[in-house]
This record gives sequence, structure tokens and C-alpha cells, in this order.
Amino acid sequence: MGSTIKGFKFKQSAKLKIEVVPLRTLTETSRPHLVTPHRTDFYHVFLFEDCTPIHLVDFKPIKVNPYSLLFIDKERVHQFDQLLHYEGRVLIFTEDFFHTHQNDGAFLRSSILFNELTDKPGLKLRKQDFDRFQKICDSIVEELSMEHPEPVILKNHLHNFLLLAEREKRMQGFTEMKKGPDLDYTLLFRNLLEKQFKNNKNVSTYADSLHVSVKRLGQATSNVVGKTPKEMIDERVLLEAKRLLVHGNQSIKEIGFQLGFEEPTNFIKYFRKHTQKTPVVFRESFLS
Repeated sequence: MGSTIKGFKFKQSAKLKIEVVPLRTLTETSRPHLVTPHRTDFYHVFLFEDCTPIHLVDFKPIKVNPYSLLFIDKERVHQFDQLLHYEGRVLIFTEDFFHTHQNDGAFLRSSILFNELTDKPGLKLRKQDFDRFQKICDSIVEELSMEHPEPVILKNHLHNFLLLAEREKRMQGFTEMKKGPDLDYTLLFRNLLEKQFKNNKNVSTYADSLHVSVKRLGQATSNVVGKTPKEMIDERVLLEAKRLLVHGNQSIKEIGFQLGFEEPTNFIKYFRKHTQKTPVVFRESFLS
């Protein structure tokens, strides 16, 4: 295990927080970072060509298909295949780059591409459709090579890329979550949960912050994702606990305290209740 999950920010020298990087260049220059679990403060869109690696995203192995796209939200923990047989490119960008108008943030938060509520981060394409996305990346690279690249043009290219990907995903039979108050409340709850899960595990506190009743919030999440707010809270706490147990070397006491448990025994009971394993047994199962 490493000492922690490494976090990476978009390089500070980049004036515009968008870039298209050849995967071969990335794997040749950054191998030690790629093959260990890491998280970033920017979004990834992988464009895989003729390769079939296994990409690990939060304990879930994603089998890559040739000529496919893979969307990874910011702050997700992921890890490259140890063999690093990656061909293609990766389009990376920050939320600040995309978020120039009020509706932009809502688009990214509710997108069927990066939204982990859908649990389907990949998109397999026909070669001719894949080439269309490649051409948009070419346009981004070309604009970035200009002496004075225009942010609006770059954002339009990126927005078109994402809209085309959403359309392709719908055409492939993706069942989109029905828009309306239930989806709005669920997304607002999820965003608030992401910020507060370490110190707030009380459904009523979240409901109060969203100015809805506990019952109404429960109706919304049940209708949208088939889970209660308490189940969503527990899943988020447990995901972070598993990340810290497997990818770090903190003690059980330190992890429990970091996740808002004042007593180690409370954390151990909580973890065992939901996973049927103690934190120690879970950690050791990944070391064997």
C-alpha cells in the first residue's frame, strides 16, 4: 500500500484548463503515478483505439473495448492497467474551464456521461463514429496551438463533444433518468452529500438543508436510483473507507476519525454491519 491516495491538479502552467494528451505519451512519462490509485481535480474522457486494457475505477474493473470512450468524473479514484497497453488519447478539462455560465455546472452534474448514478461510464462506438470524436479532439488541439487560443471556441468544441456523446449513448438504449423534481432533489442531495458525508450522516440534516421533508427526499431518491437517502449516505461513507483502507496506511482509528467516527469501535461496528467484514479483514483481503 502507498501512504495515501495521490491527488493531482491540472498543471498550473496551463493558461487554459483543457488538453488532449496522447495515451502513449502519458504512459511513457507518468507510469509510476498511473499504475497506482489516484484522483484528480479534473474530468477525463478517454478515447481508446485498438486496445483492451482493464481500467480500475473505485474497485470496479472496466474492460475497455477498442474504439470506445470512457468518462471519469473529477475526484474519482482510478488506476491504469499495470501493463499500460493503452492506445488513443485522453481529453482532460476542469470544471472551471467549462463553467462559464450558470447552466454549465448543472449540465456537468446531471450529465449521463459523468454521473456515477448511472454506473455506466463507457461507450462503445463504431469506427466511423469514433473518428467523429477524434476530429473534434483534433480541432481542440489545433486551437490550442494558436498563438492566442480562444476559450469560447475551445468550450464549444468540448460542449459539442459531450452533446454528441450523450446522443450516442441514448441511441444505444440508455434509459435516461426522468427529468423533474425527483431528479433535481436527488442531484442536489448527492452534491451536498459529497461535501458533507464525513461529518454529516443524518438524513434529516440534509433534508433541512434542501428545504424538504425527510419523506419527500426519500421519495425522490427511491424513484430515481431505487435507494433511500440513508443507503446513499452509507454507500458514500463506505466507499471512502474502502479507499483509505486499501490505498493508504493509516490506522483503523485514524481512518475512523477522518470519516467522522469519534470512537474506533463505532467505525468498526458500522463497517462490519454493512460489509460483513471488519476493516482489518477487508484490508488484508486486498493484500493477500
